[in-house]
Amino acid sequence: MLWGLHMVQSGVQRAFGSRLRQALGVALGGQLRALLAGLGVTALLQSSTATALMVGSFAAAGAVALAPALAAMLGANVGTALIVQLLSFDVTAVFPALVLAGVIAFRRATRTRSRDLGRVAIGLGLMLLALHLMLESMAPVEASPTLRALLGMVADQPLPNLLLAAAIAWAAHSSVAAVLFVASLAGSGVVEPQAALAMVVGANLGSALNPLFEAGGDARDRARLRVPLGNLLNRIIGCALALALLPQAVAWLAALDPVPARLVANAHFAFNLATAALALPLLPALARLLTLVLPDRSPDADEGAPRYLDEAALRTPSVALANAAREVLRMADAVEAMLKGSAEAFRGTDRDAARAVARMDDVVDRLHRAVHAYLARVPRESLGDEEGRRLAEIQAFAIALEHAADVVERDLVRHAAKRMRRGLALGPGEAQELAVLHATLLEQLRLAVAVFMLEDAEAARRLVRGKEALRTAERDAAQRLAESGALPAGAGGAASGLLLDAVRDLRRVGAHLASAAHPLLERRGELLPSRLAAEAEPLDAGDPLTEAGEATGRAGPQGCGIT
Repeated sequence: MLWGLHMVQSGVQRAFGSRLRQALGVALGGQLRALLAGLGVTALLQSSTATALMVGSFAAAGAVALAPALAAMLGANVGTALIVQLLSFDVTAVFPALVLAGVIAFRRATRTRSRDLGRVAIGLGLMLLALHLMLESMAPVEASPTLRALLGMVADQPLPNLLLAAAIAWAAHSSVAAVLFVASLAGSGVVEPQAALAMVVGANLGSALNPLFEAGGDARDRARLRVPLGNLLNRIIGCALALALLPQAVAWLAALDPVPARLVANAHFAFNLATAALALPLLPALARLLTLVLPDRSPDADEGAPRYLDEAALRTPSVALANAAREVLRMADAVEAMLKGSAEAFRGTDRDAARAVARMDDVVDRLHRAVHAYLARVPRESLGDEEGRRLAEIQAFAIALEHAADVVERDLVRHAAKRMRRGLALGPGEAQELAVLHATLLEQLRLAVAVFMLEDAEAARRLVRGKEALRTAERDAAQRLAESGALPAGAGGAASGLLLDAVRDLRRVGAHLASAAHPLLERRGELLPSRLAAEAEPLDAGDPLTEAGEATGRAGPQGCGIT
């Protein structure tokens, strides 16, 4: 049963993981839509814990409001109840066909997604087979006088039954498996209907503990506990009401369908549906309470410490990749602050601006190391093709941002500090040129983030064109310096040389940012490799541009040009 659940969940995540997460994020705009989105995602993943990790990461990052996130968890609970409803019918004749179809798809399919869907079919077949085997294995247990005497001692005591089922659901990390186990006990006559209903309530309570424990990795970031804690509170209130109305609920459900296994499935569905209906109007008040009890991280917290790299999410690759991407966006924010600090250092005489940039570079370096260490622990065997590509893109963008930050801190700001030490004054034209280039780089950074997050093809094209514009600006600055070479050495010449050094460094930063566009444009077939020197017209050997191009070719990989 548990292995079948695992195969269904891993197969769906590999086939649709990133798209499921994107669809869930779009749907979390209102409480009712969020409830339906949580229901649908959980029905596909067969796990409310996986949905809770996704929703919790959205809420902790501030991407969605807390009330819709809690509504999505209510929907996730109803989704697990629908799974039990489906599996409670006698569909054991279907499992051989599911396993056979899944094996054929997994072994013969050439497309990765078809293989992943084959994995899902095998998992569903194993779950149905497990139900059949459980019913058969319970037959001798039904005749066990010891077990009957033990369960008979607590048959009229709902609380011990509730705690027993809660422990089973928590240990199995699945309310579906726990409720189906209770259904097999009830179907074999081992437990009475009232005890079975108490165990159903306990299974719902136990499964709410798993997201809470798995979200508590960072004690400093208590905001990530809000969604799982709110879900647990809703379950506790539902359990209290269910225990108070237990006799009436047994009578009502028995009148609806007296078959023990169906009675358990209906009880599971009714409990979650009633809890959702009662809790939905109260979610805004619960969200305010949770925000008060679990406040956001204090603003003076260590900026270089990762905030979203939740260790528990490593078991759900799509969530882990989203967490790493969120941390890389913090790196982009730090690089943006560094570029603004660099512009201020060239514009004014405040030495603190240069020191602030150095501190931000330390933040970028620490986040860079944390992201790569986190991604190294993502199990590669659980990644589909799309998620594997996303992991590589996250790593590449983090490297590009770290290199860009190094250029700003080690070279660009050093030139600004040299200007202040020597008392050099840039002319109005030179100062304006540097300001325009800094503004251009800030725009390049925002385009790179758009490419990274949204795969915006137009932003990628503009990013590559901006890189060429920076190269043109460097060539123009070199040309102006060459034309002024006949002037006597002095402050003006030193300032012009300083400007050329700064423009070259800004161009290097732009090249690192533009690398974010290459994977997307390559997939779209919009990049052509540079021609080999033998295929191009030879330039004059003494041309400084030729020498610079040869030096670039020796220093790094071959460039790319946009079609």
